[in-house]
Amino acid sequence: MLPLRSATFTEIDAFTGYLLWQLRERVFVVEQECPYLELDGRDLEPGTRHLWLEDDGAPVAYLRVLEDPAEFRIGRVLVASTHRGHGLGERLMHAALEVAEGRPCRLDAQSYLVGWYAGLGFTPCGEEFVEDGIPHVPMRRSA
Repeated sequence: MLPLRSATFTEIDAFTGYLLWQLRERVFVVEQECPYLELDGRDLEPGTRHLWLEDDGAPVAYLRVLEDPAEFRIGRVLVASTHRGHGLGERLMHAALEVAEGRPCRLDAQSYLVGWYAGLGFTPCGEEFVEDGIPHVPMRRSA
C-alpha cells in the first residue's frame, strides 16, 4: 500500500513541494490543456492540509483541504495518469474527510466526476458552471 502523507505548507520540504506543485501543473495545466494560475496562494494558509500518496518517494496522487470558517473545502484532487484506476483518489478523499472531522465539506467537481463524488456522500448544491473552460458542479457533504 502506498504511503499517505499529510502536511501543512510549512511542514513540506522544498524538494517535496516542488514535486507536488509539478504534479498539479502536469495534470491541471498540461494534461487538461488549461492555462491558469495554478498556484493561487491558498496553499500557504495555516489551515490548509496537503494530502498525497507516494510511490517510490514521488507523489502520484494529491488533494488539499482548505479550512474555511463554516466548512472545509476540498480541491486539487488528482491522480497521476500512470496510477489511475487503483482507488487512490477514493483513498485520498476518505483521508480528507477524516481531516474535516465530521464538519461540512464543499468541492467543485468536474462535471464528469459528479457520480464519483456522489458515491462519497456529496450532493450537488448549485448549477453547473464553467471554470477555465471546464464544466464543474458545486457539491456539498453535510456534517
